[in-house]
Amino acid sequence: MDVRHSHGTEVFVVRACYEDDAADLIAIGGAHSVEVILLSDSSSRTIASFHIGSRVTAIAWSSRVSSPSRTDDWSIEIAVAGADFSLYLLSKSASSEEEVFPFGGGLSGHHGKVNDMSFCGGRSEDSSRYVATVSDDKMLMVWDLHPILDIASPPSPGASPPARPQPTAYVINFPHPLTSVNSHPSTSKELLVADCRGSIFLTDWRSDPDENGQDSWRNSAVVELVEPRALADAASGLSNKWSGSVAWRRDSTAEIVGAAYGSKFALWDMGNLYGGKPYMTGTSFAEGGHLFRWCPTYPDYFAVSTSSPAQGAVVHVHNVTYTHAQPTAFQVAPRPLHVRSFDFVATQGIPRIAAAVGREVVVFYIGVDT
Repeated sequence: MDVRHSHGTEVFVVRACYEDDAADLIAIGGAHSVEVILLSDSSSRTIASFHIGSRVTAIAWSSRVSSPSRTDDWSIEIAVAGADFSLYLLSKSASSEEEVFPFGGGLSGHHGKVNDMSFCGGRSEDSSRYVATVSDDKMLMVWDLHPILDIASPPSPGASPPARPQPTAYVINFPHPLTSVNSHPSTSKELLVADCRGSIFLTDWRSDPDENGQDSWRNSAVVELVEPRALADAASGLSNKWSGSVAWRRDSTAEIVGAAYGSKFALWDMGNLYGGKPYMTGTSFAEGGHLFRWCPTYPDYFAVSTSSPAQGAVVHVHNVTYTHAQPTAFQVAPRPLHVRSFDFVATQGIPRIAAAVGREVVVFYIGVDT
């Protein structure tokens, strides 16, 4: 049975929580607010709503979360990016109201659209301390949300003093606009960073590149993966749209990487790099893929969506064991609607996908109980 949740405005971002104690929580980013819903088998209800006053462009879940379905002392913590390039840390608990903590705005942060973000502390005690953001401004920023040193910002007229220190950022510059960033729970120092041209960098953000170096990304890049077709199209001027979505498969080996570029999806094996080229490619959407997501509960499944309304709102689900087979297509809504964002729900059982379509989030199963 599908669950349909109406947000009230257009939905731009949907991110499911992958933490074991909060796997039934979904964050929904709209035109000016972020809503957190508690999902059951057949219904949903809102447990938090945060007004940020800007269209949401990216969301990341902290590890400091627990669901009302697991404990009476539940809590929420989410990092969010707005269309005005500002960043926010949103929090709420069973005993406190919604709190919105802005950071990274103005001259101290990004000056281009923030396309993606990810907490990157691994399973260490820093799991909720560091969050990475990537932007059209060609910068990867890793924010320390709990800095030891308090670097005071210039006071604003009439403003009350901040309740906590402003986060500090470690910046790595790249040669091209960045579209996607992803972390793996097994590592606290490496990030996957994708640019708009078909390159994916395994980046050690804790390395110490030369200060003021223009090519700091070269010093931090451990491995560079390439999607040859996307890179060729970009070099020849055939690619006229910034795109690219990368994801790390969340199994224990941390070796399989997947991405969607243009009409192709590609898979890399970090244990056998083939010179940085994918070991498997295939076509998902002829009109161009948009987002790539691995299923956290069944690692053999991945899904790709398209931002084109040509076929309506459709998600293609693939199985790595049968990558040359036709994907299973799930039609969520007819034309002219399309899937703006989607994510796999992390609850156990038959996998479900939460998809943003218009003003709704539609949650549907990708299989049946046998």
